[in-house]
Amino acid sequence: MRPTALALVGLVLAATSAAAQEAPCRALVHEAVEFHVCTADLHRDRVRTFWQGPDGQPYGTLPRLPSRDGGALAFAVNGGMYDGHAAPVGLYVEEGRELKAASQANGPGNFHMKPNGVFYVAGRTAGVMETGRFVASRIKADFATQSGPMLVLDGRIHPRIRADGTSRKLRNGVGIRDGNTIVFANSERPVTFHHFATLFRDVLGCRNALFLDGGTASSLLAPSLARADGLVPLGPMIGVYRRDR
Repeated sequence: MRPTALALVGLVLAATSAAAQEAPCRALVHEAVEFHVCTADLHRDRVRTFWQGPDGQPYGTLPRLPSRDGGALAFAVNGGMYDGHAAPVGLYVEEGRELKAASQANGPGNFHMKPNGVFYVAGRTAGVMETGRFVASRIKADFATQSGPMLVLDGRIHPRIRADGTSRKLRNGVGIRDGNTIVFANSERPVTFHHFATLFRDVLGCRNALFLDGGTASSLLAPSLARADGLVPLGPMIGVYRRDR
């Protein structure tokens, strides 16, 4: 029996809906601001950090990352703060090798707005953890990057992030929904830390979330959104690849 025209339309709509659900990145609005949110599932995706290429020089921009790393590139984001030489300012682990040690020093700026934290991947488990706890845990991470401040700690907003804060910038960050699901977000307009933190806690369901960077360094490469930020030199980056089936 040949399907009717109405049935064919239904099949097309169902396929379109399934494809949309499969896309790793989407736009959503929180408190009148649009965010681009990308989700990685470690059962399906491989998540890793990047800093320097085979020539020992920083990759520098997201479009320069390898297009395949055991699978197709789903998306990539800025991976934390860096110095004038594009080197990570805190802990950086790649392929199980610690290339920069964790920093627990005091100092100025967002990185030192303690508690700061570490995003890590160990096998098919990921986490965001306060730096001191991560160091004490002796977790053997395959990939890790340190930044700050923490946005959400065990379901509570960072104690120094105020609801009446006035500093607004473009911001990107990462949160953990469970041990296998990682959520990255980029604001499309300048927002306060509190606005950004409530996105992770109240909308994205992350009990722990970490600020990665802000301003022009808040970068995203997302083929499903036809977005490829690449104008600003970056230090560490995070790439998400669909595992080959």
